[in-house]
Amino acid sequence: MSLPRKSIGLFVIVVLLGAAGYGVYYRINAKKDSDTKDTADTPPVEGGVSAETAFSTDLPIAVEGAQVIKGDLILEVTASGQAVPTRGTVIRSQVAGRVLEVPVRENTPVRAGALLVHVDSTEIQLNLEDAQSRLRQAENQYRVQMIGNDLTTDPVVRKEREDAARLQVGLGQAEVAVKREQLNLARTRITAPFGGRVASVKIVEGQDVGTGEEVMQVLDIDPIRIEVQVNEPDVGKLSVGGGARLTFAAFPGEQFTGRIVTINPVVDNVKRQAKVTVTMANPSGRILPGMFADVVLDARHIPNSILVPRDAVLERDVDRRTLVFVFDGTGTEGTAEWRYVTTGQSNSKYVQIVENPETNMVEPGEIVLVAGHTMLTHGARIQLTENIHAAQNSRPR
Repeated sequence: MSLPRKSIGLFVIVVLLGAAGYGVYYRINAKKDSDTKDTADTPPVEGGVSAETAFSTDLPIAVEGAQVIKGDLILEVTASGQAVPTRGTVIRSQVAGRVLEVPVRENTPVRAGALLVHVDSTEIQLNLEDAQSRLRQAENQYRVQMIGNDLTTDPVVRKEREDAARLQVGLGQAEVAVKREQLNLARTRITAPFGGRVASVKIVEGQDVGTGEEVMQVLDIDPIRIEVQVNEPDVGKLSVGGGARLTFAAFPGEQFTGRIVTINPVVDNVKRQAKVTVTMANPSGRILPGMFADVVLDARHIPNSILVPRDAVLERDVDRRTLVFVFDGTGTEGTAEWRYVTTGQSNSKYVQIVENPETNMVEPGEIVLVAGHTMLTHGARIQLTENIHAAQNSRPR
């Protein structure tokens, strides 16, 4: 089948127009490429700074470092404990009567002998006066009985007459009655048996109390004790006098220090733990009995150890070989030197580096990297800084 001449003519026209359009497009883009090349090859004007120079990708990486040290590595035992008072007692009323005064409140610090409760003494005072009157009567009767006794020359006979007279007039009973009421009168003023803090006050002024009724407690919490439950395998690592570091949920981020004072020689048959008692100063009374603590106890010492901070030790290989980066340079700029090391014992702050013919050592005084080093490569350019975050924020973006 043949196409009409008119259709063939239209097809030729379309082809010619497409070729002409492509030629124009090619010439325009070629000019743009030429202009771009000329601009790129042109050096910056005098005094100007190129973008490549202003934002160089060859800047040293900011890192933090710490010195390798040689000293005693103190191993640690971690456990939990509970604060208890050094001593405490329940205060009870030893006489019956109405409460006249309660000059203390809970958590009030008191000294030994300080007034805690004053009970009405009116009735006891009357009883004392009555007992004193009976005592005077007995004394008068006794003197009457003893008239002429001083004329007796035999001391044994004289003593027998005195004892008989005392018993006959009831002088001994009268003396005891006075002492009893004097004691009761003194007991109307309840005082602190030792210095400490008041706790659990159970009475108010105007209330009637009975003999033996609990009125409050006094607790000695400075120093305060922390009873720590230590697992059986760790007990043998501890010794009396060892240090302790404690943290309490009530004071997040704050660390307290204390000392081991006793190690109970008995291990609980069920929990397989022994009680270790730690004391710590508590002058302001911030640590209260019943508070729970996380405790780190100093255990065995390993002398003359090469120590690096825990953050310096990394693991990179599949076989989990340990390594550190050592600063190689002068001043604050240098390079990161990758060293495989063999680690020994460790505590919460330091790791011991030990000799091994298959790995390297670090020397006291060398600088190992402790921050900003996790993604470094051997020989990377670095700059030591005291605050890696501040240094990173100040770099050009």
